[in-house]
Amino acid sequence: MAIDQVTGARRIGRYTLLMVAAVIVFFPIYVMLVGAFKPGNKVLIDRLLPTNVTLDTLRQAWREGNLGRALWNSVVVSVVITVAQVATSVLAAYAFVFLTFPGKAIVFAIFLATLLVPLEATLTVNRHIMQQLNWLNSYRALTVPFLATAFGIFMIRQVFLTIPKEMREAASMDGLGHFGFLGEVAVPLSRPTIGAFALFSFLTSWNSYLWPVLVTTKSDYNTVQTGLKALKLASLDRPNLVIAGTVIVALPIFVMLIAFQRQLIRGLTAGAVKG
Repeated sequence: MAIDQVTGARRIGRYTLLMVAAVIVFFPIYVMLVGAFKPGNKVLIDRLLPTNVTLDTLRQAWREGNLGRALWNSVVVSVVITVAQVATSVLAAYAFVFLTFPGKAIVFAIFLATLLVPLEATLTVNRHIMQQLNWLNSYRALTVPFLATAFGIFMIRQVFLTIPKEMREAASMDGLGHFGFLGEVAVPLSRPTIGAFALFSFLTSWNSYLWPVLVTTKSDYNTVQTGLKALKLASLDRPNLVIAGTVIVALPIFVMLIAFQRQLIRGLTAGAVKG
């Protein structure tokens, strides 16, 4: 009986802690949502109460911030980068695990070393290259420098290492080539990790701010982050528009995280321990 009471008390304590943590996490989101549905003269007062609710603020933010164009640009850039990073990471990870070539360990170490170089250290050089190629204010400038990533190669390589080499040997004996084994065995077995990496890549591209600011000067190539900056500069005396724009921009990401949260958790934990 005493053991049941202790177990019940611990469970109550855990749930209480989780509730407190949930309130701390979701309270700013709630305040932002309430502010997005208020008129400008009410946004800074009675912020906890959803009074004077209106959709005019969202419509105005969409129109003045040109968020439709910014959302389209972000979708195009994020999809291109995500597809390219998944493809290059899968191919490179397969080569590092299942192929044998001179200097493989050294090449992989060089790939990993690039993870130690911060983005800020390469911004000036990359921006100069884009200018020399006349790629400024274009989708090429927004996407080409990010078509491959060492992080994705490392992440997918780790899960490929969990695939027994005997499976590759058996597939080879059955006449299955490298691309056949990759498409029919390696990728299906690694689908959770690849899906998690794809989601991570999309979110990273969607939230990118510094690089789009450097390579775009025309509003036609604004992404959602630079679009929000432009909206903020044009609406310094109307904070409700910035809040509404932030809600519009965050909505697609929120839907994606809810829809793929299980895939994300499975993918990030797969391959963490090599048996």
